[in-house]
Amino acid sequence: METIVERPAALDVHKAQVTACARVPAARGRREQHIAEFPTTVRGLLALRDWLAGLGVTQVVMEATGVYWKAPWAILEDEFDCMLVNARHVKQVPGRKTDVSDAVWLCQLAEAGLLKANFVPAKPIRQLRNLTRYRKTQIQERAREVNRLHKALEDAGIKLDCVAADIMGKSGRDMLDALVAGQTDLDVLANLARRQMRKKIPALREALAGHFDAHHRLWIGAILRHIDFLDEQIEQLGVMIEEHIRPFDLAVELLCTIPGIQRRGAECIIGEIGTDMTRFATARHLASWAGKCPGNDKSAGKRRSGKTRDGSKWLDFALEEAAMAAIRVKGHYLEAQYRRLKPRRGHKRALGALKHTMICAIWHMLATGETYRDLGPDYYTNRNPERQTKRLVAQLERLGHHVTLTEEPAVA
Repeated sequence: METIVERPAALDVHKAQVTACARVPAARGRREQHIAEFPTTVRGLLALRDWLAGLGVTQVVMEATGVYWKAPWAILEDEFDCMLVNARHVKQVPGRKTDVSDAVWLCQLAEAGLLKANFVPAKPIRQLRNLTRYRKTQIQERAREVNRLHKALEDAGIKLDCVAADIMGKSGRDMLDALVAGQTDLDVLANLARRQMRKKIPALREALAGHFDAHHRLWIGAILRHIDFLDEQIEQLGVMIEEHIRPFDLAVELLCTIPGIQRRGAECIIGEIGTDMTRFATARHLASWAGKCPGNDKSAGKRRSGKTRDGSKWLDFALEEAAMAAIRVKGHYLEAQYRRLKPRRGHKRALGALKHTMICAIWHMLATGETYRDLGPDYYTNRNPERQTKRLVAQLERLGHHVTLTEEPAVA
């Protein structure tokens, strides 16, 4: 194979050790191969960096193996041109699987320029990503704890959720705290209601008349303390995210102009894709990387599966929440697109189309710095009025009506 990269190196990274292979020029136009193993401690990775520098390596390649690649990357990224590759794209020949052979094969592919780099954002974006992902897990865990609280109250015969819209609201929380503290007087419990809830005091007395015993106090008390802890963690993470997102405030404001995207969603999206859209050649490249476009699987003139491939689940969470919020807001293009597609394609595919539209719009906005320009709720009607007229006439005729169209005179 032709040599494209003169001094490449490849790393086969594991939890405790990393196997490195470097290929460099030798006498009489030949190529020389060097192999070494290093521990994945900081001292070991610094030794790896010095070894690579001593060989004059310019490019370092490694597979995206879980989280183990992150430590070598953090130490090597400032000194070398680092490339992260998808392990599925560089399969080893069957029957020759060792750490050394993996590193050698990867290095040969790098030498020939046959590897395609994965997207790895800059360090500030990676730090932001760590925080937004962890905050999302804490929010999900809080939702699970609230569900456990509902089940525990059902076990105790407490029907508070049948009267209060939100049992974790101020009134509901006061009542739960009183129950955990040992209060059993139904009048006292019901009178903890605030504002509009006071109209429901008779219903609250009946809903709170359960069999709340000692083990329920311990069980529900533990759940409430855990929810309080999670609320505190989410708030602290939000403060830290605010500090990390400050250099990207303009990008956050841009994304918040899209219907359905609010600040927390914008922070998650920027944490996943960054703000440098030169990393993706076009909006379609970003949509493909995110797994928001149909698959392309054709053979012998037949199209098989069009299923979308998997992308970042964290980005999908943010886009899913934004799309669900967008379809609840009337009078804009995204809602019209969903309403048009849902009868033919179903809810899931219509929502997928909205996520594709959003991610393409995000690429253009971050690439140009322009705010979101909505096409309007009547876009599909005005795009081809004649086609829309024929469709409506056909619907009326299928219902048994005879339709005669008369053009309205133009207004002077």
